[in-house]
Amino acid sequence: MRLHTGSYYWPEVTKFQPQYPSVSEHISCQCLIVGGGMGGALCANLLSSQGIDTVLVDKRRIGSGSTIANTGLLQYSSDKTLTSFIRTFGEETAVHFYKLSLQALVKLQELSSHLEPNARLIPRNSLYLASTPEDVDMLQEEYETLTRFGFPAEWWGEDDIAARFPFSRPAAIYTQGDAETNPFAHVHGLIKQASSKYGAKIFEQSEVNGFQFQEDGVTCQSGKWSIRAKHVIFATGYETQQFKKDQGASLTSSFVTVTEPVQNFNDWYQRCLIWETARPYLYMRTTSDGRIISGGLDEHLPGGMLEESRYIHQSKKLLDNVHTMFPDKSNLKSEYAWGAVFGGTHDGLPFIGPHPDYPHCYFLEGYGGNGTVYSMIAAEMITDELTGVNRPDMEIFSLTRTSKPTPNLS
Repeated sequence: MRLHTGSYYWPEVTKFQPQYPSVSEHISCQCLIVGGGMGGALCANLLSSQGIDTVLVDKRRIGSGSTIANTGLLQYSSDKTLTSFIRTFGEETAVHFYKLSLQALVKLQELSSHLEPNARLIPRNSLYLASTPEDVDMLQEEYETLTRFGFPAEWWGEDDIAARFPFSRPAAIYTQGDAETNPFAHVHGLIKQASSKYGAKIFEQSEVNGFQFQEDGVTCQSGKWSIRAKHVIFATGYETQQFKKDQGASLTSSFVTVTEPVQNFNDWYQRCLIWETARPYLYMRTTSDGRIISGGLDEHLPGGMLEESRYIHQSKKLLDNVHTMFPDKSNLKSEYAWGAVFGGTHDGLPFIGPHPDYPHCYFLEGYGGNGTVYSMIAAEMITDELTGVNRPDMEIFSLTRTSKPTPNLS
């Protein structure tokens, strides 16, 4: 599957890009991780730090799958509001999920603090805008839900927004505790630490296939070499749908543009992350070298394939939106742009955990606009399970769920 197309920003500003060998011998390990993106990197880091004999294999270069197209906005709020989750799953499950997301951000911040500066998280707040007056009541209800359960949020009216930005919207929620990152550098930093500090073995440009499931583990092939593992974690992102289709998953195409550097952000309050209630929504963030990243305009994935040059047209629309919202930046040009496959689920939850057709395996499918946060939740859950800590709340994210999950959260 072609995961993205266009010109990419993150490799240009990430000097630290270590390379790893391909598989060249038979291997035996406790845990094999398939996929060297965000989910695989977090699993490799956590598992190896717990003394688990860990091997990570990627068929490409590390971080060159969906990670390279990730825009690095990390938020505890999901595309689906907490209010909506409560209506779908009930209060206990919904609030627990949002608390897991908030805790995941804290854990991501803690992990990144030990990495090189370019790979660390930068704390940011988020501005969630009402796109139209008709969205205000929904947004007000979400604000009341968030604050009722102790999530950090403020209510802003139209005057509050106008006092801080050069654009106007009828209302917004301003949340604290979010972050931004260079996802490409972050993945490389996590994997380097797993390898050099904790002893994980990392291989790239090594496709694995031919999985054989036995009573005491799994054996797979990478070329002429075999890899024997007690457990396998599939952190293969959207490509998972090529060999294990999830009925509740859907793939679309999404688009991004990155501007040239700007002189200042005096008109951008606290350089917060910006998104909106419209669906599909547009979003924006700034970068450490003074650029603006704008993304969104999600649309149907025709024939399950990315259109080669569609990103050029969509990036112009994204740039126009930047010009409209920030008139002082109306001369800004785009320097990077891409289109990418993006995945979500029908009920808004990611897929995490085992599957009855794949013994001794776990799947990490952080589908949705909060993929890095979901990957952190998944990596902690899977690490706990493999180190003897029972996580009954993993049932929330069951790959075989067909109705409202009712896990034991005590």
